[in-house]
Formats: sequence, C-alpha cells, structure tokens
Amino acid sequence: MLETEFVAAEERDSKRLMVVLHGLGDSIEGYRWLPTEMDLAWLNYLLVNAPEDYFGGYSWYDLGGDAPAGIQRSRALLFDLLDRQRTAGFPTEQTVLFGFSQGALLTIDVGLRYPHLLTGLIAISGYVFEPEELIKQLSPIALRQKLLITHGTQDPLIPFAPVRRQIERLQSAGVQIEWHEFVKPHTIAGHEELSVIRHFIRQAFGR
Repeated sequence: MLETEFVAAEERDSKRLMVVLHGLGDSIEGYRWLPTEMDLAWLNYLLVNAPEDYFGGYSWYDLGGDAPAGIQRSRALLFDLLDRQRTAGFPTEQTVLFGFSQGALLTIDVGLRYPHLLTGLIAISGYVFEPEELIKQLSPIALRQKLLITHGTQDPLIPFAPVRRQIERLQSAGVQIEWHEFVKPHTIAGHEELSVIRHFIRQAFGR
C-alpha cells in the first residue's frame, strides 16, 4: 500500500480530489506547496509517495532495464489507490490524477488503462512508456479521458522532441490531449504553467 497524505479542501464536504504523483527522488514533502498555490478552496489533495526508496526520496520505477517491471508494479498500486478512494467516498469522476516526471508517466499510463472515467489527467514534464503497447491496452473509456500534458523545450533530462512525437501518436489514436509547450527545463514553469493547470482543473470540474 502506498504512503499518502490527505490535504482537506477549505470547502467542507467536498468530494473533489486531486491525486498528486511526484518525480524521481522526490516525495510528498516536495508538493506540500501545491494546494496553497492552486488556490482552489473546493479541491482536496492526496499526496502520494512512490513505493521505492531513492537517495533520500522515492521512485516509481528503476531507470534502465528494470523499468517495465517497476512501472507495472506502480500501475497496480495506483489502480488499488484509486479503487480505495472510490470506496472512501471520492468518486473517480470527481478525481484528477496529476503527475510530474516519473509521476507524469504513471498518470498517462494509469489514466488511459484505468476502467473508470476520471475528471482529468495532468502530466507535467514526463513521457509515454511504450506508446504502441499503451494504445493496444487502452481501457474502454480511455478516449473519453481528458488530458493536459505539458513539456519544456529546454528539458535536459527528458528531451522535448521525442515526447512531442509520442503525444502526436496518442492524439492520432483518438486520445483527447491538450498540449502546452513551455520554454523551461525539467521543472514547473511558475505561475504561467500553474495558471494553465488551474484553468484545466476548473474547466474539468465545471467551475
């Protein structure tokens, strides 16, 4: 079971939820700033630690040849996490899945395979693992999922051009993707990018 931290919405009894997946070597602590910066009083947050220790933080999968096994394990853990949130009273159709870097890869991977419709999927500075396999394994409702995917043109860790080609491939398969390019390295581009994320969330929830 994944370690999580719940941050309650200011608006009492809200069932709207954003599940937050960090990047390689990071942790829950690296995203405690996000609820304040998003400034959405009606949104709850579930910050999640990846399952593997990694130099003082955590990872969702190992780099290199062991990556497929790690991704598959994390996918199963996140399916279970989303199922448990449903049982706890947070409907999937009121849940946004958000991820950065490795967390972005898992957001896309899980969101397009999970059998229930989410409010939205937000993937920042990540990439698509085995796009052709993913397209073959799309869930029955995958083409109804709405995605916001952003990437930096100056990203030194995950090069921009291959990611854009991956996104175009998913779009050609019918996946609904809102794509934004930022002049940034491997990071979130401050208020400019947060504004795009906030707008997507508000639209997704009809707020």
